[in-house]
Amino acid sequence: MDTISDMPRNDTIDLLRVRRSVPPVNLDGPGPSAGELDAILTVAARVPDHGKLSPWRFLVIEGEARLRVGDTIAEAYAADHPEADAKRLDLERHRLAHAPLVVAVVSSAAPHVKIPEWEQVLSAGAVCMNLVVAANAAGFSTAWLTEWFAYDRRILDALGLDPREKLAGFIHVGRAREVPSDRPRPVLSDIVTRV
Repeated sequence: MDTISDMPRNDTIDLLRVRRSVPPVNLDGPGPSAGELDAILTVAARVPDHGKLSPWRFLVIEGEARLRVGDTIAEAYAADHPEADAKRLDLERHRLAHAPLVVAVVSSAAPHVKIPEWEQVLSAGAVCMNLVVAANAAGFSTAWLTEWFAYDRRILDALGLDPREKLAGFIHVGRAREVPSDRPRPVLSDIVTRV
């Protein structure tokens, strides 16, 4: 099989072939129901996890919480950029308010006697991708973003992250108003080396 079109057709391959990130400003509601979200998060957690450490967790941000967190983001931005105008601060305040649901994936990777920390970080990345795929399989669209505030300790503290925890990403989930055209993808011969 030389190309993906040579693969047998099935729903999983079809989904992975066409999945696109949709910018949060193009995501509307309704978001997943409580039951759908539980199913999506259950699937998201089914990842390689050497040592069964579960070195990640989920923060569900929906409803008014999106703007409460947004206020914290805007306050931190204003503190660092006193020249910021009202339009820019409004943009920062609404970073998590476009999609009806945002799931923050928190990485709690830490030194371990047997499990390399890097493997724990990769497991958190796998959780993010599983969450993206599960949400898309359930009929939603997503965007996996970090942005500056994912690395800002003031925001992480406000979200309740332990000092050793990091944010693997904010997964914005909603229904696409429009799906963007595909971006250029790597040429296989440029990224594959046979040993």
